[in-house]
Amino acid sequence: MPTPRTDKVIISCAVTGSVHTPSMSPHLPLTPEQIAQQAIDAAEAGAAVLHLHARDPADGRPSADPQVFAQFVPRIRAATDAVINITTGGSTRMTLEERLAYPLLLKPEMCSLNMGSMNFSIHPAARRITQWRHDWEKPYIEGMEDLIFRNTFRDIRHILKVLGEDCGTRFEFECYDLGHLYNLAHFVDEGLVQGPLFIQCIFGILGGMGPDPENLVAMRSTADRLFGRGNYRFSVLGAGRHQMPLLTMGTVMGGHVRVGLEDSLYLGKGELARSCADQVRKIRRILDELSLEPATPAEARAMLQLKGAGAVAF
Repeated sequence: MPTPRTDKVIISCAVTGSVHTPSMSPHLPLTPEQIAQQAIDAAEAGAAVLHLHARDPADGRPSADPQVFAQFVPRIRAATDAVINITTGGSTRMTLEERLAYPLLLKPEMCSLNMGSMNFSIHPAARRITQWRHDWEKPYIEGMEDLIFRNTFRDIRHILKVLGEDCGTRFEFECYDLGHLYNLAHFVDEGLVQGPLFIQCIFGILGGMGPDPENLVAMRSTADRLFGRGNYRFSVLGAGRHQMPLLTMGTVMGGHVRVGLEDSLYLGKGELARSCADQVRKIRRILDELSLEPATPAEARAMLQLKGAGAVAF
């Protein structure tokens, strides 16, 4: 018999990301004001962790500019106690230096960390859009077909050193495939990563694992073999229409969940989510039906052994 879970469920919310473009949804937050408000609303709805990217306020394209981050991150911090998790992934068009520019200034409690280089694309989505709001969007989406997201072993080692060791930042280890779990195990074996691990299992991105339920089972069982159950926590991210079904399965298996307009623009079949908070409220209803409780930010910090917001350079 599986052991019943005793911990609460950490709800992460990825507010805007760098994949979707303005033409895909009128509700995608683009300006610092919109990103801040959607993040604050998501926290009030029950998200304990806020995963943040920046956008150019002029046209919504992904940005790594620390001055743009600085227009919304302090506002979020002032309005909520949620854990602020800054991307180190940025976008496939950013250099490692650009991706790390703001995290190294802020020294946050948590950052995301992609556990390998990979094809990462939504270029087929360009075929479904007939009207584009900005000239940059169509070539940006179509161009993904010929781009690789880069995180070499040396890149990962560098991030673990300058953010993890030097700044006390802990990581949301983003794993898009089984091989990424083995990459993480390599860094654990090297003594560069200490538990508790927070593993984000990502399904449904072209270039990574498909959204098959069997893949979730394989990721869970592989993580058990590599790290030992009890030495890691795993969370589930389902891209697009796979979001809620895979998250529900993941919670039944003892996992945590991530929602947000970075991962899916929809609330249900054919229904655009009007906000990230809509998705937070939906997963909370599902958790309630499963007799599971969402973790507070304080509880999430304790589970993940974070340094606390007081140690962050806001």
